[in-house]
Amino acid sequence: MLWRAAGVPNIHQNGRVTEMESAIPNPPNARIAVVTGGNKGIGLEVCRQLAGAGVTVVLTARDETRGAAAVEKLREAGLSDVIFHQLEITDAPSIARLADFLKARFGKLDILINNASILGVEYLLDPSLTSEEKFSGMDKGQRLEWLTSGVRGTYDAAREGLQTNYYGTKHVIEALLPLLQASSDGRIVNVSSEWGLRLITNEELKQELNDVEKLTEARLDEVLDAFLNDFKAGELGARGWPEHFSAYKVSKVTMNAYSRILATRHPELRVNCAHPGYVNTDMSIHSGPLTPEEGAANVVKVALLPEGGVTGAFFADGEEAPFV
Repeated sequence: MLWRAAGVPNIHQNGRVTEMESAIPNPPNARIAVVTGGNKGIGLEVCRQLAGAGVTVVLTARDETRGAAAVEKLREAGLSDVIFHQLEITDAPSIARLADFLKARFGKLDILINNASILGVEYLLDPSLTSEEKFSGMDKGQRLEWLTSGVRGTYDAAREGLQTNYYGTKHVIEALLPLLQASSDGRIVNVSSEWGLRLITNEELKQELNDVEKLTEARLDEVLDAFLNDFKAGELGARGWPEHFSAYKVSKVTMNAYSRILATRHPELRVNCAHPGYVNTDMSIHSGPLTPEEGAANVVKVALLPEGGVTGAFFADGEEAPFV
């Protein structure tokens, strides 16, 4: 896919002109946001709420047809300052194309919300066949128990989960960092989970991951390699890793740690993690008690904190909370 500078229609390799990018005038003082995984669920609602707050939003998604349809849906709702750009966060050329487009079109990026994520399991149930009525009368624990019974952990799914949730997100951040630094108030919000450090029962590892002053990216790579080796060997419990949704939990724990490293390294940016809550989405097989709108509001609140606010922090349900 080829992209041109502002004001010039964008032409696909098949010759089709895309008007979505060329339709927005982009006043120079407008804030620009990128949302990964923005075509449905929490991501789509984050795009809706940011656009409603006057932010120009670049909605990204793996699938071009679904992403373009999501933008059209928002525009029909009166939110015109939304642009679609294809992004597969595990594909380096796709990330590079997005970075090139943002540089040519805007020259900066004010807000990056890393929402794209997978559960890192094999689904035994079809999310499209599950309605929220099924969970009427269930408390959170009962819903989670049902969700656990509807998935199966496999090594391949776990490896894909780490490649997407940790490495994919990290590579997006690295590629867009210069554009965030070109902003006068650059912000990164990594959508995280309350399934954090407290679920790792290896106390030595837990302390190490919480010691941001000594922690390095190289050490995080070693931790993830050790996790996969233990997963393959069937020793998750023996080694102190969580046994259910293990790859998802470990990917979020390490992304939290990376976020804190990044916040220390780049004090000019606001880098925070946000747990949206247990939300009714395809990922949760629609078992979550919160609506996507409610979950997104918890993320957007962090993205729009006052200038000069906290960095390197974890937010749960919209409020600052401890990592451990």
